[in-house]
Amino acid sequence: MGDSLRRLQRGESLSFPLSRPMGTIGARCHELRVIDQGSSWRLIYRVDPDAIVIVEVFRKTTRATPTSVVDACKRRLRAYDILREEGD
Repeated sequence: MGDSLRRLQRGESLSFPLSRPMGTIGARCHELRVIDQGSSWRLIYRVDPDAIVIVEVFRKTTRATPTSVVDACKRRLRAYDILREEGD
């Protein structure tokens, strides 16, 4: 996961199967897909002009992304955006 995050920070675009868009969460949101010791892990991130915003990391146990994860990601991004606007 660390190598993939460094690539993103350098401005590279990652594509399937390593990463896929997550439009259900929001614009510029993606899911980084990693298999480690037989477990599937997911890292939800958003590509902002000045940062890679990591929103959630979880172990994938079902085919679909759990609704609770999608809702938490949306909530966190809204809070992050509000804080960013207040800081400008």
